[in-house]
Amino acid sequence: CGALTAGGLLRALHTHQLSKRHKVVVSINPPDGTYQVATLDRALIDRMVMLYVETDYHCWARYAVERELAGDVRQFLAGNSGMLAKQGLPMDLQVEPSERGWEMVSILRKNCRFPGDLEMEVYAGIVGKEAAIMFMRWLADRKGRPLTAAEVLNDWLQVSGRAADQRDDVQAATVNDLNATLQATPALDPEQEANLVEYISVLPRDLRFGFVKSLLKIPQVAMLLAQDKHDGVILDAIRTISQEAY
Repeated sequence: CGALTAGGLLRALHTHQLSKRHKVVVSINPPDGTYQVATLDRALIDRMVMLYVETDYHCWARYAVERELAGDVRQFLAGNSGMLAKQGLPMDLQVEPSERGWEMVSILRKNCRFPGDLEMEVYAGIVGKEAAIMFMRWLADRKGRPLTAAEVLNDWLQVSGRAADQRDDVQAATVNDLNATLQATPALDPEQEANLVEYISVLPRDLRFGFVKSLLKIPQVAMLLAQDKHDGVILDAIRTISQEAY
């Protein structure tokens, strides 16, 4: 148990330090009464992705060929795959949401990409099935919704990735909301000013020119955008607008 804890938490086995490329995998029999196994410590569960592995015939069939199992056994199971193994009831993985669990979900979302069905299983193995379902639904509901002006101006670090990925029609809705908001309340603090310029920088060329053109009609915002420090993002758009005027 000590070696397991060290390997999982400290990424070390005795004096040997594991490379960051190594993934620590713990395999146990299900604690559902079928086997006599010790339940995992809460701290270990919080540091693991708990996955329940069920028998898959196609995977077993490849294994059977590699191990040269008897042909009549393989042929029988090819036509009667339901007889390969008795499937038990869905297992309670005893995983619950925790602060450390959500931190692990955050790390995975920043560094990994999973197929949709696997993503659900991974998150369920970290924060539990109920929390994972709610999180995935929340992500799905949010994905098609345009960013609001408030999100762009006040929460840029959290929404910058979404801003760059928005479709042009969705992007247009965000631009329209920003236009309306800035016409009504053109005063921006330094952070909001920087966030607005960052947003402009991720827009496709045509949208960027059109948006800057509309912002220059708002005197208070135009003065902010005309500052030398924003030339890298704004100047090209202003030049194009000037050329169009002639």
